[in-house]
Amino acid sequence: MEDRASRTTVEYAPGQQMDVYAPLPGCPTVLLWHGRGQSERGVLSTLASSVAALGVAVFVPDWRSVAVDGGRSHLLASLAFVRQHGAELARTQGSFVLAGWSLGGKAAAGLTLAPATVGGWAPDATVCIASGFDTADPITAKIPLDLLDTAGRLPPIHLVHGIRDQIVAIEKSRAFGAALRSRAQDVELHESETDHAGVVMTEYDPASGVCVRAKQPETLRAGQVTVDSLAKAAGR
Repeated sequence: MEDRASRTTVEYAPGQQMDVYAPLPGCPTVLLWHGRGQSERGVLSTLASSVAALGVAVFVPDWRSVAVDGGRSHLLASLAFVRQHGAELARTQGSFVLAGWSLGGKAAAGLTLAPATVGGWAPDATVCIASGFDTADPITAKIPLDLLDTAGRLPPIHLVHGIRDQIVAIEKSRAFGAALRSRAQDVELHESETDHAGVVMTEYDPASGVCVRAKQPETLRAGQVTVDSLAKAAGR
């Protein structure tokens, strides 16, 4: 699958790159964080371009979970950059969705549950892809499930998870979704017939030790659940 939207790369912080997938003007925004590691924004290229093809501007930054602060400064810097420059870079307009895969999704959940971290700002919707919520997130250093006890009004939260995920068990999303529903929040859980890599349209390559674009049509079809969830969260 080839990228289906114009892509540019910008520097959002010293030495830190971000890919911008820009469709037509006047589109909503998705800020999409990759998982554990560093300089892995390319892992999400197929997913990001597929979402952009539906009329959503997608911003995918690198961030370093191995940094001294666990990547917190990179994550917050990427958010500040998109909030300040997204409109000029991709002519965005409308809703702002905060999303992430694996550890990136846990970071998105933590920030959504603790908006005071960024002066009270909250996204219009949050999408957590194949994430766990029972250990500390890299932004607040607190456990998202525990943050529910003090969270105020929350935006819609979409959880996406592969039922064959052996890295982060799907039960973690199911438990988090149940906890959210017990607070009468607007939450959706989308389950996909795939694994931890397939949910973002990739497959693990043992030779390189990273996830690469999926070649199997069934994996790409399974990943479409994530595409549709991100587009729905953005109002598309």
